[in-house]
Amino acid sequence: MDYEQYNRQSFDNLIQIQEKFKETFEIDSYANWFYDGETELLRLYNNDDDEIYFKYVSVGTYSLKSETWMWSWFNKHSIEKSKNQLLVVKEFGIENNYEKLYNGTFSSDEYDGWELSSICLNFVNGIGIYKVNTDNLDIFMLITNLVDKSSPEIKKLKQKTVDCGSHGYSRPAFVCQHLNLESPNGFEEAFETYLGMELDEEDDFQAWCSECEKIRIEFNGWNEESEKFARIKLICENCYFELKDFNQKNLLG
Repeated sequence: MDYEQYNRQSFDNLIQIQEKFKETFEIDSYANWFYDGETELLRLYNNDDDEIYFKYVSVGTYSLKSETWMWSWFNKHSIEKSKNQLLVVKEFGIENNYEKLYNGTFSSDEYDGWELSSICLNFVNGIGIYKVNTDNLDIFMLITNLVDKSSPEIKKLKQKTVDCGSHGYSRPAFVCQHLNLESPNGFEEAFETYLGMELDEEDDFQAWCSECEKIRIEFNGWNEESEKFARIKLICENCYFELKDFNQKNLLG
């Protein structure tokens, strides 16, 4: 069987699985998502009372900017351990000379993510596929099972996240006291960020205004004096990117 035939057969199977997945769990009814690479948990939610959790296997990403696909097992920034389960797909690709299954990254389009994810379902038991959309990436996840909200995994996840009144549980972020959604004050970051990006264990989302940047430079970095002026506060990841979007759009006019 050539690759196109195999791909079409797998995708037809995905359509049936996906319809059942969406209907059983009412996937389209959830407006928000959050995922954690360490616990490999995906949370879909509208509020704390209206939420659902799944275990997932990271399949790969499609870059909207470069129009390329990258398998999770090839991505050195992907921290999910379960991605190694997909090496069996790579080996199958090598055996059958299906290049898209063994090349770590290649020029692609938005449909490849769904098609490649459908092939993964032939090797890893799953109940559906979920796509997370960020500013620069489409992230494809193979959903393996529903997770009970009272499980130890969920408790662990909530212990390391921020319980935001607007966005529920999401990753922590830190900003200076001057950043708000009323007037643009500049937006300086510790490093370039985008919503949903993977972070190294020692990194956090950190941002401050233009005035804080001037003070930081004047005092040769962050110290007692510059931090006193900034008065850094804790917010959630989603609030962080709302602030970033507001400040950058308004500064650009």
